[in-house]
Amino acid sequence: MNDVDEEVFVAHRPPHRLPTGRRTFLRYTAGVAAVLPLAALAGCSGNSRDPNLIRIAFQQFGSGTIKEEWISAAAEEFSAENPDLVVELVPIVAAENDYFTKNELLMSSPRTSPDLVYEDSFILLSDVGAGYLQPITDLVEGLENWDDIADASKDAVTGEDGEIYGVPITTDTRALWFHREVFAEAGLPEDWQPGSWDDILEAARAIRDSDSEAIPFFMFAGTPQGEKASMQGFEMFMYGTGDGTGLYDGEAEKWVLGSQGFVDSLAFLKTLFDEDLTGSLGQHLDPNISETIYSSLLPDGKLGMLIDGSWISQNWTETAPTPWPEWSDVIGLADMPTQDGGGTGTVTLAGGWGLSIPKHVTDREVAFGFLQKLVSTETLVKYAIADNHITVRADVAEREEYASYSPAVQYFTDLLESAYYRPALPAYPEVSSALQEAMEAVMTGSTPEAAAAAYDATVTDIVGPENVQEATA
Repeated sequence: MNDVDEEVFVAHRPPHRLPTGRRTFLRYTAGVAAVLPLAALAGCSGNSRDPNLIRIAFQQFGSGTIKEEWISAAAEEFSAENPDLVVELVPIVAAENDYFTKNELLMSSPRTSPDLVYEDSFILLSDVGAGYLQPITDLVEGLENWDDIADASKDAVTGEDGEIYGVPITTDTRALWFHREVFAEAGLPEDWQPGSWDDILEAARAIRDSDSEAIPFFMFAGTPQGEKASMQGFEMFMYGTGDGTGLYDGEAEKWVLGSQGFVDSLAFLKTLFDEDLTGSLGQHLDPNISETIYSSLLPDGKLGMLIDGSWISQNWTETAPTPWPEWSDVIGLADMPTQDGGGTGTVTLAGGWGLSIPKHVTDREVAFGFLQKLVSTETLVKYAIADNHITVRADVAEREEYASYSPAVQYFTDLLESAYYRPALPAYPEVSSALQEAMEAVMTGSTPEAAAAAYDATVTDIVGPENVQEATA
């Protein structure tokens, strides 16, 4: 493959014997693979794969290099121990939904498939069902620190067949981020903690009616936002309603339709637009709006409140494109309340990413050997700090440098105790898309009831009428 950079590393003896004899280098494929990953890789190796080449595909956000640096550090160590092997990075620069599509295209053919892929837990079982991933139960049984991984994260990578299809690495939680200066201008307290959805609306109205030019409240919504709309947006409301079962009833093993909580969540979104309490329709439908929020709207005091994840302060570190060292003094955090303050009182959704081995891996033992380097304690501590995420590993969480790396890490880690998780089922990605369509329908003029009815019909088509039930609450 042409137009790649090469970096030579010093060789050390491997912990277990692998074939030797080739010069080791770390190869980057960013320029081509980011634009046309399938076509670019299809031209690399004809009909056969180089058995000494390990490809790892991952999502790259814009010009960000955090994942690349994490993988490169592990590759340097791995290559030094295995001087015969070439580690090739395949960064896929794409919006969330596009990443999943491009990654699946790569995995669909033995000629183009990576040997390791970075998988979101919400898409993993769908990829398993499509035949893209292989079980690694036999491999993880001997993985150091496997017992340190949270049980909920292990469940998220376990298929309906009981096999394990990934090694969890990160998790996350969600809350309300609010700008204290915008709040002060609207006469709102700097230690704000809403007790219900109405409290959020009252604060948004206060910002709208003040002299502030800030957008009062923003939640990701609509199909261009992909899973952000479902998880940071809709589900943070839906799981705080009184329906209890959420999107899926695990005991009955059926998807839930006809939910009043579903309609109420859409009605909240409609209120935001009807009362001019959020950004414009164009902003919501902009797939890059999150970058605008992190780089300018929040730092410049042009946004009052945002529902978002535990990781977003990574956009303001010293090495980020738009450093904002004062963010922890200016930004406040508040738990997302349930609809009326009842039940548990607050709600958060947790997700996470991990590493999986595709079906068409060249050598699964070698690929897993590199995976082990990627998930060593030292490597994951450094990655968590750089990426500003919450670890799923007890050994990482116990490290002082992890526990103190961010003013917000302990807050978001504590939220995990009562977090909800998305239904870890192959149908979920399609159901999630139906959620996004329902949100977008309301944003563009539909009633919440009509959008909810269309969602019910779509989900029934997706999973079959035998796999749905009417809400009981």
